[in-house]
Amino acid sequence: MGVPPANLKGMKLAVIIPAAGGSARFNFGSDIPRSKLDEDLGGKPVIQRSIELFNKLDEVCAIIVAGPADPAAFEQFKARHGDRFELLGVTLCAGGKDHRYQTVREALKLVPADSTHIAVHDAARPCTPVELVERMIEAAQRYRAVVPGIEVLDTLKRAREMDRLKDDVDPLARILGDDGASASASRRATIRVAAETVDRSSLFAVQTPQIFEAGLLRRAYEQQDLTSTDDAGVVERLLASEHALEPRVVVVPGDSRNIKITHLADVSMARLILGFSSPREKPAHLRF
Repeated sequence: MGVPPANLKGMKLAVIIPAAGGSARFNFGSDIPRSKLDEDLGGKPVIQRSIELFNKLDEVCAIIVAGPADPAAFEQFKARHGDRFELLGVTLCAGGKDHRYQTVREALKLVPADSTHIAVHDAARPCTPVELVERMIEAAQRYRAVVPGIEVLDTLKRAREMDRLKDDVDPLARILGDDGASASASRRATIRVAAETVDRSSLFAVQTPQIFEAGLLRRAYEQQDLTSTDDAGVVERLLASEHALEPRVVVVPGDSRNIKITHLADVSMARLILGFSSPREKPAHLRF
């Protein structure tokens, strides 16, 4: 069983929304870089939709958005969103330069001292259903660390890069006279060899928001090794070092609609989930 916090009915939840990434995967293959957080969802940018999941909740006492680390990029980010963020009650700060954990660590400095819990939510998850947010808040009142997760349904393969064969030469390369190293590099880069099938029976794809007791997350971010793909990983490392006997990080049922916008096609999927049209599909007088 979980250990209920002393202030079960007095949760004061601070929400951290890391938004310092450069949208590298979103812009892969594009000549015109664009921020996925600025994409239009029903007349509002992605990041605003993500913020609005929390700004009217009674339990939320603060929302901290951590933008780009580069001073010039941060000023541009602030110019685009600052006025809107202020209306939404957001505190804005610069994030980390290289890693997500650096961004969360910067945002932690602005979390109110009297916060009982801290949630971390991906800025690129604007489709999180309200019932999932409510489920996470309820679970956080029973357990010290909770994350949403959905069962992995696809077959999983561990793969390795395929060794290049001698006859693996692009036909165009033969005409041009090289060995295909340049012409077919992108084609070969997508090819792998299945090394083994991974047992998926106990695997979950973890989402956000992830919610932690405030003191627990603060202590976790005081560790030397903060490398992890999510905040739960940092907390897991701390609890393992403390030989915690209670459940370390509890996985709460997530939601398949709670997608993270990573690639350009995900924007169309997000619009379908939220019931919004593309800006180009709207009548001309409603596009601006």
